[in-house]
Amino acid sequence: MLLDLIPEARREILKLLKRQGPLPVEDIADALEITVSGARQHLSGLEKDGVVTYQRIRQGPGRPRHLYELTDEGDALFPRRYDELANELLGYVQEHDPTLLDQLFVRRAQRRIRGAQRRLEGLSFPDKVRELAKILDDEGYYAELQDLGGGRFRIIERNCLVKDVAERYAQACTSELSFVRKVLPEAEVSRSTHVLNNQPCCAYDIRPRGAEQRAGRGVHE
Repeated sequence: MLLDLIPEARREILKLLKRQGPLPVEDIADALEITVSGARQHLSGLEKDGVVTYQRIRQGPGRPRHLYELTDEGDALFPRRYDELANELLGYVQEHDPTLLDQLFVRRAQRRIRGAQRRLEGLSFPDKVRELAKILDDEGYYAELQDLGGGRFRIIERNCLVKDVAERYAQACTSELSFVRKVLPEAEVSRSTHVLNNQPCCAYDIRPRGAEQRAGRGVHE
C-alpha cells in the first residue's frame, strides 16, 4: 500500500496521527472538519487495513477513551529515503574504504548546509529557526517548531529519514545534529530526544549562545 493511493480523508487522518498522535476520535474529527461518525468510519477502514490501531485509556469514572495511533505498517507508509539497498551499498563502501564512508556523509552534510545557509541568510535568530524547521519539513522530516519562550525553541522531527541507515552507521545521526549546529552557529543546540533511544521522535533544543549568562546578569542587575 502506498500513501498516495489511500483516499484523501483517510490519508489526512494518517498524516494527522503521524504529526500529533495518539488522538481521540473527537480531535481527529475536529481537525478534518468532519463528523465524529464520519471519522469513526474512516478509522474503522484504516484499522481493517492494519495501518491504525487504538489504545484504551481510562480517565476517572465512565467509559474509557480510545486513542488512535499508527501501527508499524502505517508508519512505514511515510517517506523513507534510505532502505535496504542504501545500507547494502554503504556496506560495500565501508568494506572497500572506511574513510570514504565518512567522506560520503561529510559531502551530504556540506550540500545541505550550503542550501540551508542560503535560505537563512539575513534573517533574525527566531526567523532562522522558523525557516530551518520549514527546511526540515520540506525534506520530509515532518518537523514541528515549538517556541519555548525566552528565545528558546525546540524542533521536533516526527519522521526520521535516516533511521534505517543510522541503525548501522552512527555517522548518519551525527551528521543530523551537526547540520543543525552548523546552520545555526550562534546557537546552543542539543538533542533532547532520540529515535534510536526508543523515543518517539528526535527533538533539538535551540537557544542563543550566552542566553543563560545574560539571564543570570539580569537577575543581579
